[in-house]
Amino acid sequence: MHVAEKYAFTPKVCRPYRAKTKGKVERFNHYLKNSFIVPLTVTFRQAGLVLDVPAANARIGEWLVTVANTRVHGTTGVPPEQRMPRERAALLPLPKVTLALPAPVPTLKQRPLPTESLQHPLATYQALLEVPA
Repeated sequence: MHVAEKYAFTPKVCRPYRAKTKGKVERFNHYLKNSFIVPLTVTFRQAGLVLDVPAANARIGEWLVTVANTRVHGTTGVPPEQRMPRERAALLPLPKVTLALPAPVPTLKQRPLPTESLQHPLATYQALLEVPA
């Protein structure tokens, strides 16, 4: 709300799961959850850790650069990183205001996380499906 007051806009509350008013936003939330949060949570659990906001914030930048902004967008047909310069040219400048941002949350030095894949060779899945005669 602080940012809304500073930039003189009023957030509009919409009903959840209403495609006509917020379908694109909800779809991104689904993508973020399934492509970033769930895999990172699993990786943390495998290492005996719990994913928290500072840890997610520390890794979101890399995910944006390597995954989200490089994928081909379903609606536009181009990666967001290619479309953003054209979009940026059409944006209006923000009003000149100074925001008092909260101090960054200090994080502990992070230990390397295992990179073991959760996927198995197809033969493993095939063996599970085969019924012994």
